[in-house]
Amino acid sequence: MNYKLFSSHLPEYLIEAWGLGSFMVSAGLFSTLITHPDSFMSKFIPDPFLQRLLVGIAMGLTAIAIIYSPWGKQSGAHLNPAVTLTFARLGKVNPFDALFYIIFQIIGGLIGVLMVALLLGRLFTYPPIAYIVTVPSTETMIAFFAEMAIAFLMMLVVLVTSNKRKLAPYTGLFAGFLVMLYVIFESPISGFGMNPARSLASAIPSGIWTDIWIYITAPILGMFLGAEVYIRFLSIRKVSCAKLQHHNHYRCIHCDYQNRLRTVLFKK
Repeated sequence: MNYKLFSSHLPEYLIEAWGLGSFMVSAGLFSTLITHPDSFMSKFIPDPFLQRLLVGIAMGLTAIAIIYSPWGKQSGAHLNPAVTLTFARLGKVNPFDALFYIIFQIIGGLIGVLMVALLLGRLFTYPPIAYIVTVPSTETMIAFFAEMAIAFLMMLVVLVTSNKRKLAPYTGLFAGFLVMLYVIFESPISGFGMNPARSLASAIPSGIWTDIWIYITAPILGMFLGAEVYIRFLSIRKVSCAKLQHHNHYRCIHCDYQNRLRTVLFKK
């Protein structure tokens, strides 16, 4: 193991843990407060579509906030092993960083779920919320292809926008908007996983492993396919970096950019 590289890149790994952990805290809190049958919000807004709309808006804004945060700009705000593996396949993340991004994403997501469980107790840990676990609401293969489709579109949009100069500053907005739409319209099909670390973070404490293979394989395959379509048919220029929001005030361990004035967590 390269301990020097690990210690140098540890801030980015910790940021990935913080990012997905924050996302899971937000998902757990809003899902419970808005959709749990005993919640005052659920009684005030009983319509399932309106509930998903509110949760979707909350989660879309959460994703945007994380991506555009100073820490999100430093790590690239992957928050998702499927994203990290896709950029690794494109040659934009080295295997060492990819491994620890994924490990810390899973750890961060799990910590986030456990924090909500500690805060809300049975409201969060018992059905119908059940640690916001992702399970199919329809036939297994329909859920599989739904997960694959949303992952495909997310990666395609990220690559198209992040590699066009005029659109690059808005990549996080596009990603957050898709998260909102997925919560509203796709979650009734598969539960909206699209993220192996997110699904594992809920499955581990809940003990509910129903069709977990869907939530591990489909997002990765979907994002790989999205990248393949981009490279083969839509790419005018090669992929520039593995960050969703490349901001030159912050160092980049992926394209070796180092700002001489400051970085987040470490000053160079």
